[in-house]
Amino acid sequence: MEYKVFEDKVLVRLDKGDEIVSSLLAVAKEQDLTLASVAGIGATDDFEIGVFDLSRSDYEHVRFYGNHEIVSLVGNLTTKEGAPYIHLHISCAGEGGKIVGGHLFSAKISLTAEIFLLKAAGSADRLRDETLGINKIRFE
Repeated sequence: MEYKVFEDKVLVRLDKGDEIVSSLLAVAKEQDLTLASVAGIGATDDFEIGVFDLSRSDYEHVRFYGNHEIVSLVGNLTTKEGAPYIHLHISCAGEGGKIVGGHLFSAKISLTAEIFLLKAAGSADRLRDETLGINKIRFE
């Protein structure tokens, strides 16, 4: 992984074997980021996504292997209990262009990924909502 800061943007390049979520959290810690939007593209051959099951208040996890293009990686960076917290969704195209997607838990890069973090002034913290089973952004 390498990255470069451009005023209010951080351009991150991930390389084969890098993991998206942990890499972006590392950049956030190094750059002391507390609020940013995330957008990127790339390729993965090992990723885990989920769709939130309202009846269980938990995610249904699904893991995919094999060549996939990341056609959309979007989300945000906030904080939770003073530490960087990343919330990402991903869409990936596999064999025959079939698209799968959902909440991103992890993804290993198979070729490269190009991800922008657009920094925002201020911060937003998250608080656990036990009735829903999610970490919601809170406004004070």
